[in-house]
This record gives sequence, structure tokens and C-alpha cells, in this order.
Amino acid sequence: MLIVHIADITMFYAPASGGVRTYLDAKHRRLGIKPGIRHSLLIPGAHLGEQDGVYTVPAPALPFGKGYRFPVRLAPWRNALQDLQPDLIEVGDPYLTAWAALDARRQLDVPVIGFYHSDLPLLCSNRMGNWVTPNIEAYVRRLYGNFDRVLAPSQLMADKLVGLGVKNVYVQPLGVDLQTFHPGARDPELRAELGIAEDSRLLIFAGRGSKEKNLPVLLDCIKRLGPRFHLLLVGSSMPAIVPDNVTVIDEFCPAPQVARLMASADALLHAGDQETFGLVILEAMACGIPVIAVAAGAFQEVVTDQCGLLCAPNSPAAMAEAVHELFRSGSTALGQQARRHVEQHYAWDTVVDSLLGHYHAVLGTHWPMIANG
Repeated sequence: MLIVHIADITMFYAPASGGVRTYLDAKHRRLGIKPGIRHSLLIPGAHLGEQDGVYTVPAPALPFGKGYRFPVRLAPWRNALQDLQPDLIEVGDPYLTAWAALDARRQLDVPVIGFYHSDLPLLCSNRMGNWVTPNIEAYVRRLYGNFDRVLAPSQLMADKLVGLGVKNVYVQPLGVDLQTFHPGARDPELRAELGIAEDSRLLIFAGRGSKEKNLPVLLDCIKRLGPRFHLLLVGSSMPAIVPDNVTVIDEFCPAPQVARLMASADALLHAGDQETFGLVILEAMACGIPVIAVAAGAFQEVVTDQCGLLCAPNSPAAMAEAVHELFRSGSTALGQQARRHVEQHYAWDTVVDSLLGHYHAVLGTHWPMIANG
């Protein structure tokens, strides 16, 4: 049997990492059972090693980096790719591993796809100021201009790349684990366990407590809503000082635990206005709860009026009014519609089949027909 070998390479892979690892793990599981396909995943580790098709390449740990490692030497990554001899390489970050993949391409003569998961100019300007933006944009243009095809998780991100002059950009949404994130994960004992009144409206936010998530908007919103509402904040780096009607679980939680918390809540709140996709939105919808998010970033593509409500960014008053409107209009029906929406559009099997279409396009006649089976 002819086999096509796909290799993913990224530094965005750590024990507590988010969307990129979720994407790669889901993809690795599904490609692993498709006939005619071999999938390898190259990630940073403490030592050189391999287990079940996941290869670790030595890289130093980032101080205070929550398990992330930052590759500093190109040669080990290029050599690992040359040893694997893949038919196609997909790059999942814009740093050294991306250049290692492009370097390996010269020896292997295989196509390389770049997946633009993060808005690098925006991330850098948030942390260092707008003065860096022109240089970072030039870097993105140069790097992503080298790939045979560029994938972006949303139209918003694709448009930004095209605006920078990058060619061959295609929108490729991510997916959600419909088995883990499911209405059946609801736990009727959760409120008693957390000391939350049974008759309160329970709202939830899950994710990192980083600046761009705009958590002060959520805290101001819940204060305005009053004691009949309760907010659950779940994730690392959460604020320590919160209103009385807020409960904080300040730690990284594994997916089944997040699903239990989400499915037991009445709605998800998200005030982030710089999201490139918004995987947590899909996870909440898959749990059968509606979402209230801001009309900014990629949320405008993900949240339809059948799944929740969008409100003005950076406005606690607008978000509080959206919460009231949600419960007036019937949150249960919206939650059921949200579940059906993600089943139809964001199942990982659907996403992986779409990815295979991109791979087929860049491989052309070199793609064995059996791989589509």
C-alpha cells in the first residue's frame, strides 16, 4: 500500500497549552486510523525521543513558561525532518521550527504548509508597543510568503495575511471534541459542591487569565448583574480579588473537567476582543450552553444568533444587558441549537477531511489515491 507521510512541527506544545495542541492531538488521533496515511508530530522536549509517532527534539524550557520550550538551534529540527522523510510538512508556529521546515524542504523537495494560528503583530504590539508592528508585519510577510499554502483559522486572520501581501491563503477552521464536550457532562451536584445557590444563573469563563481576555469587563458585568447571577472563572492566572458572586478555579483544568463545569453552567461569557478563532466558544456550544461574547475578532464568524449573543466590546453594561436578553429569550433552546450547530460544522472529522483536501492540493499527482479512503 502506498502511504503518504505528513509531519507537523511546532513549539506551541506544552502540558497546559491551548488551541494548537488541541488541534494537533485531535489531528494525530484521526490521521492515525486513516488508511494510507502516516502522521508524525515534532515537538520540543527535554530529550530526543519518540512515542506513538510523537517525536521530541531537545529544547530549553522557557523560564516561567508553564512547560513551554523554545527551540534555539535550527539543525536538530531540520535533521529530524530529514530523517523522517515526510511527503508534506505543516508548520504550527512562526519561529525557529518554521525556518527549520523551510530549510528541510530544500533537501527533501516536499511542500510546506504554514498554519497561522496566532496574530503575531498584534501579540507583539500588545507586549512591546506599536513601534514594533512594521518590523513584525514584514517578518510575517517574508516567512509566510515562503510556504506552498497558508491556512488561517478564521476569515479575519486570512484577511490580515492577504493585507500583508501573503498569497495562497485559505480559511481552515478548527474543531471541537464532541464526545468530551457534551451536554451529558453536566453535573447536577456542582453548584452544591462550589457553594453556589441552586436558583442562581451560573455563567462561566474558561481560559488563561491573560490581558487580552479582558477579565475586568466580566467582573464589572457580574457586579452589575447582582447576586441572582454567579460567575465561575476557570483557568490559570486568574484574578485573586473578585466580587462576592464570583468563584475562581485558578489552575489549568483538563478537558473533561472543563466540560463538566461548562455543561453545568447556563451560559459562557467571553469579553476577549482579539481572538483568532475562539475554541472555548465551540467547547461551550458543544456542551449545550449558549454563549455571550463581544462583536470583535473571530467571534463574529463563530457565534450566530442561533447559538448566543454578541455585544459591544469593552462595555460591561452592554454585556450585562446581553445576559438579561439571553435569559429573556430562552437560554435552553439556544443551547440546544448551539450543540446542533457545532455538530454540523465543527466536528474534528469534518476538519480533518478538509485538511486532507489542502494536502491533496499541494501534493497533486504525488498523493496516493488510497489516502482518501
